[in-house]
Amino acid sequence: MSNYFKGSREFFPGIAKICFEGKTSKNPLAFKFYNPQEKLGELSMEEHLRFAVAYWHSFCGDGGDPFGNATQSHPWNQGDSPLQRAENKADAAFEFFTKLGVKYYCFHDVDASPDAESVVEYEENYQKVAEMLLQRQQATGVKLLWNTSNLFSHPRYANGAATNPDFHILSRGAAQVKKSLDVNVMLGGENYVFWGGREGYTLLQNTMMQRELDHLAQFLSLSRDYGRKIGFTGTFLIEPKPMEPSKHQYDVDAATVIGFLSRYGLDKDFKLNIEANHATLAGHDFAHDLQVAADAGLLGSIDANRGDPVNGWDTDQFPTDILDATKAMMVVLDNGGLGSGGLNFDAKLRRNSTDAEDLFIGHIGGMDSFALALKIAHRVKEEGVLAKMLTQRYQSFDSGTGAKFEAGQISLEELRDFAIDGQCNRMTSGKQELIENYLNQVMFSL
Repeated sequence: MSNYFKGSREFFPGIAKICFEGKTSKNPLAFKFYNPQEKLGELSMEEHLRFAVAYWHSFCGDGGDPFGNATQSHPWNQGDSPLQRAENKADAAFEFFTKLGVKYYCFHDVDASPDAESVVEYEENYQKVAEMLLQRQQATGVKLLWNTSNLFSHPRYANGAATNPDFHILSRGAAQVKKSLDVNVMLGGENYVFWGGREGYTLLQNTMMQRELDHLAQFLSLSRDYGRKIGFTGTFLIEPKPMEPSKHQYDVDAATVIGFLSRYGLDKDFKLNIEANHATLAGHDFAHDLQVAADAGLLGSIDANRGDPVNGWDTDQFPTDILDATKAMMVVLDNGGLGSGGLNFDAKLRRNSTDAEDLFIGHIGGMDSFALALKIAHRVKEEGVLAKMLTQRYQSFDSGTGAKFEAGQISLEELRDFAIDGQCNRMTSGKQELIENYLNQVMFSL
């Protein structure tokens, strides 16, 4: 594995390819539930889950937080020049991908490539790094699930990018998106993501909200048009988040984004990339935002992580809550899968996890959690118990006057007349306890 790419240095020595050993294994560097080739229905686990690794947390994160400096140092950050360090990072990343056994990765432009104040220098750097990434993709078979542009970290974007009150800053953001789309097509990216980390406001009284929303829609429209012009045939994705860093972001949650896309006629090209921790910050649970997106036909991809219920901020922990993941996978299976999307681990090591193996252990835990969740969700779908309960709960709409109502074939006066003769005081049990017990029973039977 150390020679996956000729001339590369090994950054994770002593760690071999992670293999499936089954649920009785005591090996922390082995999968207990994720067996890539195991079939569930017509697809293998690998095909259902389409796991991806996030470049930013895995290879750029250093354990620093608002209250302390870095705790994690990485050998790939050593080098005589920014481009040399970028190449080291690419080698470390692809070594990690191949040892972990994932087929996809995701990155922001400046995760992988040195930033620059000059647009031309930024583009030149990005092109050189893209060539490095393409070479490593070809050597390993790893593919690009999606890339994006970081339009939130640099001080110039303190007031946003597409919604910035200064047109010069908007144009600089557009330059980054243009180059990222060029790189996406070069690397065969299957999706392209927009996350509006600063597209929002901190004080309503200094904000022309309607104008900013119009600008955001125009920015996205131009990006779509350019992407299609250069041959990008994949899906554009928007990732909702309610706050942090902005007080109020325009992409608050799935329902808000869907309304925005519909209003501006963007819902034919754009879908949603749902992140678990962002959904919980919006006051929902993970499955809720997935269901909202799926019901609109706009569920595109997933950023898999979790938050800490005690902390009210985006902790980006590796997902290990099996019930939460199961509810998510139930939505995904009912949606017919994720299409060109996948499960990207937008998750980072804890500040005090400082061993090289910890990065593998975190991803192994997340992959096992979703593999087990997939098996549970598939069993639930096969048994059909919950589907039957749902059908029974809404059966009064399946025939007679209820069916006429759903079909739009009844007036308000007719509804009133039905109420006179109907049984308006009867109760329909939600059977919540039975459903929760059933899910536990399936979970513990696997």
